[in-house]
Amino acid sequence: MSDVQSQLLRGSFKLTRVGVTDVKKPVCVKRPDREITLTATFNLFVDLPAELKGSHLSRNLEVLSQVLDECVRGQAVSLETLGARICAELLKRHEYATCSEVQISADYFIEREVNGGTSSLERYLIKASAIDYREGQSRKSIGVEVIGMTACPCAMEEVRDRFVSRHPEQNELLTAIPIITHNQRNISSLEVEIPGDHDVEAEDLIDILEGALSSPTREILKREHEADIVERAHTNPKFVEDVVRDVLGAVLEKYRDMPDDVKVMVKSESQESIHKHNAFAERVTTLGELRE
Repeated sequence: MSDVQSQLLRGSFKLTRVGVTDVKKPVCVKRPDREITLTATFNLFVDLPAELKGSHLSRNLEVLSQVLDECVRGQAVSLETLGARICAELLKRHEYATCSEVQISADYFIEREVNGGTSSLERYLIKASAIDYREGQSRKSIGVEVIGMTACPCAMEEVRDRFVSRHPEQNELLTAIPIITHNQRNISSLEVEIPGDHDVEAEDLIDILEGALSSPTREILKREHEADIVERAHTNPKFVEDVVRDVLGAVLEKYRDMPDDVKVMVKSESQESIHKHNAFAERVTTLGELRE
C-alpha cells in the first residue's frame, strides 16, 4: 500500500500544528476527594517537517485510545496530566515530530447555593493543555471559563450626577446608594501553568473568576434572588479592566508559593447591552512579572 504521507518534498515549508480536532471521549477524573466523569473534547497535534507531505493522523487517535485504556478506561488524576501523557506518546509514534500538543475541554458542573437555601446546578468550561518537546521541555496548564455579570461604572456615575442635579436636596442619599446603569453578560477565562511539583484545582480558578465579577449569575432564580444579584452587581460596578486586574491580584495571592516563571493568562469580555460592540481586556504574564 502506498504511503502518501511519507512522500518527500523539496523546497516546502514546515508546519507548526497538524493533527485532529473535536475528538470526544469520556474521561473520569479522580481528585483526592471525589471522582468526576466528563465528556471531554480533544485536539491532538504534532509539528510536521518541511520535507514530509503529510502527518499520520490515525496515530493520534490510536495514541488517545491507548492512553485512555492504560488509564483504566479513561481515569486520570487531572486533565492536564492526561494531556501530558498523551503528548509523550505522540512523540513516540510520530518519530519525525519535534513537538506535540494536546488541548482538552469539557463542560463542568458545580451545585451552587442561592440565597434562601435554593440550589442551582451551574455549568462552567474547563480547558487543559500540554506541550512536549523532544529535547525534553514540557509544559501543562489548566484553565476555566465563567459566565457572569458586570455593571458599567461609567454610566452609573453619569446617571448619578443627573439625579443629583435634578434633586439637589437628595444629594447625600443619591451619593450613598447604587444608581441605575446598564449591565453586561461577562465571559471571563483564567489559565494557569502548572509546575511539575504543584497542583491547581479548577474550582479554585472558578471561584477566583466569579469573585472578580460584579456578580455571578445563576441558572435558577426566584424574584427575590434576581433582586439579590441585581443589587450585588450595582453595588460592585466594574469595567472589564477591573475584572482582569482583580483576577490577577487574586491569582498572585492564591499561588504565592509558585515559581516566578509560571505563566498566567486572563481574559474578560463584556457583551454590551447599549452598544453593538463588546468590551475586552486581557493580560498574558508570569507570576514573576506580577510580583514586580
